[in-house]
Amino acid sequence: MASAIRTRGLQRHFSGVKAVDGVDLEVETGAIVGLIGPNGAGKTTLLRSLLGLTRYRGEADVLGSDPLRQRAQLMRQVCFIADTAVLPRWMRVDQLLDYVAGVHPQFDRAHAEALLEGTDVELSRYVGNLSKGMTVQLHLAIVMAIDARLLVLDEPTLGLDILFRKRFFEQILSDYHHSERSIIISTHQVEEVEDILTHVVFMDRGKVLLQQSMADIGQQYLELHATADDVPRAEGIPHLGQRAIAGGKAFIYQGIQPDVLAPLGELHTPSVADLFVALVTGAGGDD
Repeated sequence: MASAIRTRGLQRHFSGVKAVDGVDLEVETGAIVGLIGPNGAGKTTLLRSLLGLTRYRGEADVLGSDPLRQRAQLMRQVCFIADTAVLPRWMRVDQLLDYVAGVHPQFDRAHAEALLEGTDVELSRYVGNLSKGMTVQLHLAIVMAIDARLLVLDEPTLGLDILFRKRFFEQILSDYHHSERSIIISTHQVEEVEDILTHVVFMDRGKVLLQQSMADIGQQYLELHATADDVPRAEGIPHLGQRAIAGGKAFIYQGIQPDVLAPLGELHTPSVADLFVALVTGAGGDD
């Protein structure tokens, strides 16, 4: 399958800090990628580099364009929602839609208005009088009404309640995504997006720790829930990480056959969050 994004040796340093440290990244067309990492991992800097919003070293190809040299061309095919929706507060909603229609040739105003019909965002209201949730809804309606090939979301639902976050991602999946569009979601609410992801990228301290499809994670990693006397036996098998559970411990393994682990307890596919913690903290887990 063709690549929507490809980088080789991507670097971005700030005063000696390696925010992005030699990242090789590949995102397939049609993929929904979860970009996972702690604060300061380099996620936002990586996204800004891919969008041509900050300078970098190395190679980057996004939708066939060089983000730095061909940014205007790239922006016709990309939509971006940052952790804080920045919209002109002095405009009415209808004026904002007029403006976007005038500057973006691929914006469908009728589609944006249809998306807003199911919300509390009225066309006659000023953007500055909207709540944070309504501002995000307006931003999302604008983005989803643009026929773009890549949607980049950097903590788009930060500070919003869980019901709105759930509707937000459901709407993106049902009304926006298809096989020719790719989505990158950087978020701390991993559990809320795990079910819609096709791939994950783990970052820590500017480096990519893991880049894999969700299907491959299910095939390569196992989580064992061991109790009582089975815990020491499970600890004796090389594992990526462990954590406490009721009555025992959970261990995450890579490349261990299920029949080796099955006698020691219940087997599961590890969650994205638990796998990330195991790879970052190592076999010591929470101990």
